[in-house]
Amino acid sequence: MDYDRDGASATLMPATPPRFSIAHAPDASGLAYVEGTELRHMRTVMRLAVDARVSLIDPAGGEHRGMIERYERERAVVRVESSSAPTIGSRIILAAAIVKGPRMDFIVEKAGELGASELWPLVCARGLVRAPGAERIARWRRLAISAAKQSQSASAMEVRAPIGVDDMIAGVPEGALVVICAQTGEPLAELIRRAHPRAILIAVGPEGDFDDDERARLQNAGFVAAGLGPNRLRSETAALAAVSIAQGLLHDG
Repeated sequence: MDYDRDGASATLMPATPPRFSIAHAPDASGLAYVEGTELRHMRTVMRLAVDARVSLIDPAGGEHRGMIERYERERAVVRVESSSAPTIGSRIILAAAIVKGPRMDFIVEKAGELGASELWPLVCARGLVRAPGAERIARWRRLAISAAKQSQSASAMEVRAPIGVDDMIAGVPEGALVVICAQTGEPLAELIRRAHPRAILIAVGPEGDFDDDERARLQNAGFVAAGLGPNRLRSETAALAAVSIAQGLLHDG
């Protein structure tokens, strides 16, 4: 029990309820359903009892707060008491070359925590990974959901299926600032301050960088070289540094 300066008991502020991802928004009767790995985390790991308060995030980024009404065999049923629409913010797209092993998992997890809106895994000419497979992509999507819960983000980063450079160019949102991370480029922060974009697409090549043909196609499509400081960075370090810079400046703007 907390006490104020006069010795009287002070009311404790309620803790933020644990957050879980749901596959669909609540139905017309105000019920939402927690399934799969989220159910196992709720019931087995956290051991939340019936009547426990929880927060749910739907695929569109809406947040729903309520109480666990009951557990069924394959799902938890939550009675929703209040809902809020997703906050519309700046769109940060990280188009990152697929790197080997746990380093790509690290990019996914930390980009999600830092506030990237979307991850576009890139298959590049010099990349060592050509086809990551459905199981690995599913893992990246689970990591993005976990990152949203960890960082209290309004929505999870969207992880798209792998694409090539031409598909990335074709998918650039209208009006977006498009940059390639490069040691010799103009500082990314300066590019963002000058452009004041509502959306940014950050392209990061593999360890061997984009090849000459890819770089020429990107330049012809309007991509600008963006520097991240004087040091030579590994692919995953450059990706996360760029997202961090973009998130800070776009959020402040």
